[in-house]
Amino acid sequence: MAAVSDRRRAAQPHGRAHYASSQRAWHLSWMAAPAHRLPDARGQGGDYHRAMLFSDPVSAPAETLVASLRDYPEWHRGRERYGVWIVPVVQPALLAYIDEVRRQLQDLLHPCPERQPHLTLFVCGFDQPVRTYDDDFVAMQLQQQVARLQAGAGSACALPLARPDSFASAAFIPVGDPEGRLAAWRATLRAAGREVRQAAYVPHITLGLYRRCVAASEIRARLGALQAPDPWLAVEQLHYATYLARSQFGALHAHHRVMLDAQIRSSAVAGPCTAR
Repeated sequence: MAAVSDRRRAAQPHGRAHYASSQRAWHLSWMAAPAHRLPDARGQGGDYHRAMLFSDPVSAPAETLVASLRDYPEWHRGRERYGVWIVPVVQPALLAYIDEVRRQLQDLLHPCPERQPHLTLFVCGFDQPVRTYDDDFVAMQLQQQVARLQAGAGSACALPLARPDSFASAAFIPVGDPEGRLAAWRATLRAAGREVRQAAYVPHITLGLYRRCVAASEIRARLGALQAPDPWLAVEQLHYATYLARSQFGALHAHHRVMLDAQIRSSAVAGPCTAR
Protein backbone atom coordinates (compact mmCIF):
# COMPACT_ATOMS: atom_id res chain seq x y z
CA MET A 1 0.00 0.00 0.00
CA ALA A 2 2.86 2.37 0.79
CA ALA A 3 4.27 1.81 -2.68
CA VAL A 4 0.96 2.85 -4.28
CA SER A 5 0.82 5.97 -2.11
CA ASP A 6 4.36 6.86 -3.12
CA ARG A 7 3.46 6.46 -6.79
CA ARG A 8 0.40 8.65 -6.36
CA ARG A 9 2.42 11.37 -4.70
CA ALA A 10 4.98 11.11 -7.50
CA ALA A 11 2.25 11.78 -10.06
CA GLN A 12 1.01 14.94 -8.39
CA PRO A 13 3.72 17.29 -9.71
CA HIS A 14 1.72 17.52 -12.97
CA GLY A 15 -0.67 19.85 -11.18
CA ARG A 16 2.06 21.92 -9.60
CA ALA A 17 3.92 22.10 -12.92
CA HIS A 18 1.66 24.88 -14.14
CA TYR A 19 2.96 27.34 -11.54
CA ALA A 20 5.75 25.70 -9.58
CA SER A 21 8.57 26.43 -12.02
CA SER A 22 9.25 28.78 -14.88
CA GLN A 23 10.12 25.74 -16.99
CA ARG A 24 6.58 24.39 -16.88
CA ALA A 25 4.36 27.33 -15.95
CA TRP A 26 3.32 27.49 -19.63
CA HIS A 27 1.10 24.44 -19.13
CA LEU A 28 -1.51 26.54 -17.31
CA SER A 29 -2.63 28.07 -20.58
CA TRP A 30 -3.55 24.66 -21.97
CA MET A 31 -4.91 22.72 -19.07
CA ALA A 32 -4.40 24.43 -15.68
CA ALA A 33 -3.89 22.28 -12.63
CA PRO A 34 -5.61 21.58 -9.25
CA ALA A 35 -7.35 24.62 -7.62
CA HIS A 36 -6.29 26.87 -4.77
CA ARG A 37 -9.91 28.01 -4.65
CA LEU A 38 -12.95 27.76 -6.88
CA PRO A 39 -14.24 30.56 -9.09
CA ASP A 40 -17.51 32.28 -8.39
CA ALA A 41 -20.61 31.78 -10.54
CA ARG A 42 -19.32 34.18 -13.17
CA GLY A 43 -16.12 32.18 -13.64
CA GLN A 44 -13.99 34.92 -12.11
CA GLY A 45 -10.95 33.90 -10.17
CA GLY A 46 -10.48 36.72 -7.72
CA ASP A 47 -7.23 38.35 -6.61
CA TYR A 48 -5.14 35.25 -7.29
CA HIS A 49 -5.96 35.44 -10.98
CA ARG A 50 -5.72 39.17 -11.39
CA ALA A 51 -2.19 39.00 -10.02
CA MET A 52 -1.23 36.64 -12.85
CA LEU A 53 -2.48 38.79 -15.75
CA PHE A 54 -0.52 41.37 -17.72
CA SER A 55 -3.65 43.55 -17.80
CA ASP A 56 -3.11 44.28 -14.10
CA PRO A 57 -0.71 47.28 -14.02
CA VAL A 58 0.07 46.73 -10.32
CA SER A 59 0.55 42.99 -9.82
CA ALA A 60 1.26 41.72 -13.32
CA PRO A 61 4.25 39.47 -14.02
CA ALA A 62 7.40 41.41 -14.86
CA GLU A 63 8.02 39.41 -18.03
CA THR A 64 6.86 36.39 -19.97
CA LEU A 65 7.79 32.81 -19.15
CA VAL A 66 9.30 30.91 -22.06
CA ALA A 67 7.79 27.51 -22.88
CA SER A 68 10.31 24.69 -22.81
CA LEU A 69 9.34 22.44 -25.71
CA ARG A 70 10.28 18.94 -24.68
CA ASP A 71 8.72 15.71 -23.53
CA TYR A 72 7.90 15.50 -19.79
CA PRO A 73 8.22 11.79 -18.88
CA GLU A 74 8.31 12.67 -15.18
CA TRP A 75 4.75 13.95 -15.65
CA HIS A 76 3.14 11.37 -17.97
CA ARG A 77 5.16 8.40 -16.64
CA GLY A 78 4.54 6.46 -19.85
CA ARG A 79 0.80 7.18 -19.97
CA GLU A 80 -0.16 8.08 -23.53
CA ARG A 81 -3.27 10.27 -23.62
CA TYR A 82 -4.57 13.15 -21.50
CA GLY A 83 -8.29 13.92 -21.32
CA VAL A 84 -10.20 17.20 -21.07
CA TRP A 85 -13.69 18.55 -21.67
CA ILE A 86 -13.62 21.48 -24.08
CA VAL A 87 -15.81 23.93 -25.96
CA PRO A 88 -14.56 23.84 -29.57
CA VAL A 89 -14.27 27.10 -31.50
CA VAL A 90 -16.20 26.65 -34.76
CA GLN A 91 -17.15 30.19 -35.83
CA PRO A 92 -15.31 31.05 -39.07
CA ALA A 93 -14.90 34.73 -38.14
CA LEU A 94 -13.44 33.87 -34.72
CA LEU A 95 -11.11 31.24 -36.20
CA ALA A 96 -9.92 33.82 -38.75
CA TYR A 97 -9.37 36.33 -35.93
CA ILE A 98 -7.27 33.82 -33.97
CA ASP A 99 -5.18 33.12 -37.08
CA GLU A 100 -4.60 36.83 -37.65
CA VAL A 101 -3.64 37.54 -34.03
CA ARG A 102 -1.23 34.62 -34.05
CA ARG A 103 0.29 36.01 -37.25
CA GLN A 104 0.76 39.43 -35.64
CA LEU A 105 2.34 37.86 -32.54
CA GLN A 106 4.36 35.19 -34.35
CA ASP A 107 7.66 36.63 -33.14
CA LEU A 108 6.47 36.09 -29.55
CA LEU A 109 4.50 32.84 -29.69
CA HIS A 110 5.33 29.25 -30.50
CA PRO A 111 3.41 28.03 -33.56
CA CYS A 112 0.75 25.42 -32.77
CA PRO A 113 -0.82 24.39 -36.09
CA GLU A 114 -2.22 21.05 -34.87
CA ARG A 115 -3.95 22.16 -31.66
CA GLN A 116 -7.50 23.24 -32.46
CA PRO A 117 -8.72 26.52 -30.88
CA HIS A 118 -10.91 25.76 -27.89
CA LEU A 119 -11.97 26.75 -24.41
CA THR A 120 -10.93 24.22 -21.76
CA LEU A 121 -13.96 23.41 -19.61
CA PHE A 122 -12.71 20.67 -17.25
CA VAL A 123 -9.38 18.85 -16.86
CA CYS A 124 -9.94 15.11 -16.38
CA GLY A 125 -6.46 13.58 -16.35
CA PHE A 126 -4.73 10.65 -18.01
CA ASP A 127 -7.12 8.37 -19.88
CA GLN A 128 -6.46 4.97 -18.25
CA PRO A 129 -8.19 1.57 -17.91
CA VAL A 130 -7.64 1.49 -14.12
CA ARG A 131 -6.83 4.17 -11.58
CA THR A 132 -3.27 3.97 -10.24
CA TYR A 133 -2.21 7.61 -9.84
CA ASP A 134 -4.16 10.59 -8.53
CA ASP A 135 -4.35 12.10 -12.01
CA ASP A 136 -5.69 8.98 -13.75
CA PHE A 137 -9.16 9.16 -15.33
CA VAL A 138 -11.12 5.96 -16.00
CA ALA A 139 -14.06 4.96 -18.22
CA MET A 140 -16.58 4.82 -15.37
CA GLN A 141 -15.90 8.47 -14.51
CA LEU A 142 -16.35 9.49 -18.14
CA GLN A 143 -19.60 7.54 -18.42
CA GLN A 144 -20.95 9.27 -15.33
CA GLN A 145 -19.95 12.69 -16.67
CA VAL A 146 -21.61 12.06 -20.03
CA ALA A 147 -24.80 10.82 -18.34
CA ARG A 148 -24.95 13.87 -16.06
CA LEU A 149 -24.46 16.26 -18.97
CA GLN A 150 -27.13 14.45 -20.98
CA ALA A 151 -29.52 14.90 -18.08
CA GLY A 152 -28.99 18.60 -17.54
CA ALA A 153 -26.56 20.45 -19.80
CA GLY A 154 -29.26 22.85 -21.04
CA SER A 155 -29.51 24.67 -24.34
CA ALA A 156 -26.90 26.24 -26.59
CA CYS A 157 -25.66 29.67 -25.57
CA ALA A 158 -23.21 32.46 -26.39
CA LEU A 159 -20.45 33.62 -24.04
CA PRO A 160 -18.95 37.13 -24.18
CA LEU A 161 -15.37 37.61 -25.35
CA ALA A 162 -13.01 40.40 -24.29
CA ARG A 163 -9.85 41.91 -25.80
CA PRO A 164 -6.75 39.68 -25.67
CA ASP A 165 -4.92 39.42 -22.35
CA SER A 166 -2.05 37.27 -21.13
CA PHE A 167 -0.78 35.04 -18.38
CA ALA A 168 2.97 35.01 -17.87
CA SER A 169 3.03 31.85 -19.96
CA ALA A 170 0.53 32.52 -22.76
CA ALA A 171 -1.59 35.07 -24.56
CA PHE A 172 -5.32 34.38 -24.65
CA ILE A 173 -8.84 35.67 -25.34
CA PRO A 174 -10.81 36.04 -22.08
CA VAL A 175 -14.23 34.37 -22.01
CA GLY A 176 -16.99 35.59 -19.68
CA ASP A 177 -19.63 33.52 -17.92
CA PRO A 178 -22.32 36.05 -16.89
CA GLU A 179 -25.10 33.47 -16.54
CA GLY A 180 -22.98 30.82 -14.85
CA ARG A 181 -23.23 28.27 -17.65
CA LEU A 182 -19.56 27.27 -17.48
CA ALA A 183 -19.75 27.10 -13.70
CA ALA A 184 -22.82 24.85 -13.90
CA TRP A 185 -21.22 22.47 -16.41
CA ARG A 186 -18.08 22.31 -14.32
CA ALA A 187 -20.10 21.47 -11.21
CA THR A 188 -21.87 18.71 -13.16
CA LEU A 189 -18.55 17.24 -14.30
CA ARG A 190 -16.99 17.61 -10.85
CA ALA A 191 -19.81 15.54 -9.34
CA ALA A 192 -18.39 12.51 -11.19
CA GLY A 193 -14.76 13.02 -10.18
CA ARG A 194 -12.16 15.46 -8.90
CA GLU A 195 -10.66 17.81 -11.44
CA VAL A 196 -6.88 17.94 -11.93
CA ARG A 197 -6.41 21.56 -10.88
CA GLN A 198 -4.52 23.69 -8.34
CA ALA A 199 -5.21 27.17 -9.70
CA ALA A 200 -8.72 28.62 -9.89
CA TYR A 201 -10.41 28.38 -13.25
CA VAL A 202 -9.95 31.24 -15.76
CA PRO A 203 -12.10 30.73 -18.89
CA HIS A 204 -10.08 31.58 -21.99
CA ILE A 205 -9.11 30.64 -25.54
CA THR A 206 -5.34 30.23 -25.81
CA LEU A 207 -3.61 32.18 -28.57
CA GLY A 208 -0.15 30.74 -27.96
CA LEU A 209 2.70 30.04 -25.55
CA TYR A 210 5.66 32.39 -25.40
CA ARG A 211 8.82 31.52 -27.26
CA ARG A 212 10.97 34.32 -25.81
CA CYS A 213 11.21 36.43 -22.68
CA VAL A 214 9.53 39.82 -23.13
CA ALA A 215 8.97 42.65 -20.64
CA ALA A 216 5.46 43.37 -19.39
CA SER A 217 5.44 46.83 -20.98
CA GLU A 218 5.99 45.37 -24.46
CA ILE A 219 3.33 42.70 -23.94
CA ARG A 220 0.77 45.34 -22.92
CA ALA A 221 1.66 47.46 -25.95
CA ARG A 222 1.45 44.55 -28.38
CA LEU A 223 -1.84 43.26 -27.00
CA GLY A 224 -3.26 46.78 -26.81
CA ALA A 225 -2.63 47.25 -30.52
CA LEU A 226 -4.78 44.23 -31.43
CA GLN A 227 -8.37 44.62 -32.52
CA ALA A 228 -11.08 43.12 -30.33
CA PRO A 229 -12.51 39.72 -31.33
CA ASP A 230 -16.11 39.04 -32.25
CA PRO A 231 -18.15 39.73 -29.12
CA TRP A 232 -19.45 36.17 -28.61
CA LEU A 233 -18.29 32.57 -28.46
CA ALA A 234 -21.05 30.26 -29.69
CA VAL A 235 -21.40 27.17 -27.48
CA GLU A 236 -23.34 24.42 -29.23
CA GLN A 237 -21.31 21.33 -28.24
CA LEU A 238 -19.22 20.08 -25.32
CA HIS A 239 -16.45 17.65 -26.31
CA TYR A 240 -14.51 15.12 -24.29
CA ALA A 241 -11.16 15.01 -26.07
CA THR A 242 -7.68 13.62 -25.51
CA TYR A 243 -4.23 14.50 -26.81
CA LEU A 244 -0.88 12.73 -26.82
CA ALA A 245 0.81 13.56 -23.54
CA ARG A 246 4.27 13.61 -25.10
CA SER A 247 3.19 16.24 -27.66
CA GLN A 248 2.58 19.66 -26.11
CA PHE A 249 0.92 21.01 -29.27
CA GLY A 250 -0.72 17.80 -30.50
CA ALA A 251 -4.19 17.64 -31.99
CA LEU A 252 -7.24 17.14 -29.80
CA HIS A 253 -9.07 13.89 -30.61
CA ALA A 254 -12.79 13.95 -29.70
CA HIS A 255 -14.32 10.83 -28.13
CA HIS A 256 -17.69 12.17 -26.94
CA ARG A 257 -19.75 15.14 -28.08
CA VAL A 258 -22.68 16.45 -26.08
CA MET A 259 -24.88 18.55 -28.35
CA LEU A 260 -26.63 21.51 -26.72
CA ASP A 261 -30.13 22.24 -27.96
CA ALA A 262 -33.78 21.76 -27.00
CA GLN A 263 -33.23 17.99 -26.98
CA ILE A 264 -29.88 17.22 -25.36
CA ARG A 265 -28.19 14.29 -27.04
CA SER A 266 -24.76 12.71 -26.79
CA SER A 267 -22.75 10.74 -29.32
CA ALA A 268 -19.67 8.60 -28.84
CA VAL A 269 -17.28 9.52 -31.63
CA ALA A 270 -13.72 8.87 -32.64
CA GLY A 271 -12.09 11.63 -34.59
CA PRO A 272 -10.40 15.02 -34.51
CA CYS A 273 -12.24 17.90 -32.89
CA THR A 274 -13.92 20.36 -35.22
CA ALA A 275 -11.46 23.01 -36.32
CA ARG A 276 -11.66 24.91 -39.58
